[in-house]
Amino acid sequence: MTPIIKISFCIIFCAIQFFVQAQQMPYSVANAHSHNDYLQQHPFYAAYQNGFGSMEVDVHLANGDLLVAHSAKNLDVNETLEVLYLIPLSKIKKTSHSLQLLIDIKTAPIATLEALISILKKYPSIIENEDIRIVISGNRPDESAYTNYPSFIWFDGRLEKSYTTEQLEKIALISDDYGRFTSRMKKERMSHAARDKIIAAIEKAHVMRKPVRLWGSPDVPAVWAELQQLQVDYINTDQIEALAAYLKTK
Repeated sequence: MTPIIKISFCIIFCAIQFFVQAQQMPYSVANAHSHNDYLQQHPFYAAYQNGFGSMEVDVHLANGDLLVAHSAKNLDVNETLEVLYLIPLSKIKKTSHSLQLLIDIKTAPIATLEALISILKKYPSIIENEDIRIVISGNRPDESAYTNYPSFIWFDGRLEKSYTTEQLEKIALISDDYGRFTSRMKKERMSHAARDKIIAAIEKAHVMRKPVRLWGSPDVPAVWAELQQLQVDYINTDQIEALAAYLKTK
């Protein structure tokens, strides 16, 4: 083999290796999202201590307080956003890892968001911490108003929407319903058509440099592995310990 051929072979080999590595997104527990985290036996603490990078909490504005629950019928005046999440967060002197707190607003978006901002200003250790992101999901104001909110407020986008450059600067991640792409059950294989739709949507978000989360996916190891193959950035789960163990062994 001549020197020129050897050099050419090395260049091609290195290019292939670079391409393969670029296609393989490394996963850790930081890619885990605790869905409806407040329903866990130990809200906040279980996900945080397992190293989860994201957790979700539903909030309702009721008599000036932000109460945590999925629906209005489950409201408890003792279960506030402050008690369950903001106070524990504020007591952490140094976060061990970056954390995304996804706040799913269930009541009127503008009034609830104004109340949230007012409460958050009581916790400078949270809003001034670059390792903590407060992301608004659920009922959100119109995208045109995103830039009117403080720098410590981010928003959850949707895959089917288009955003301006200014709006994208306020979007922390792109989420969507897994069921919008496929109706598969736990034991079924995803169809090629569904897979192609998801891949295209994820690629669109990644071109915009935004991470992706799909809610409502079957919460089983086979699907967690599939989501990794599809390069979904945040794996949605209600099973904190099981997903943490899965990702740590991987």
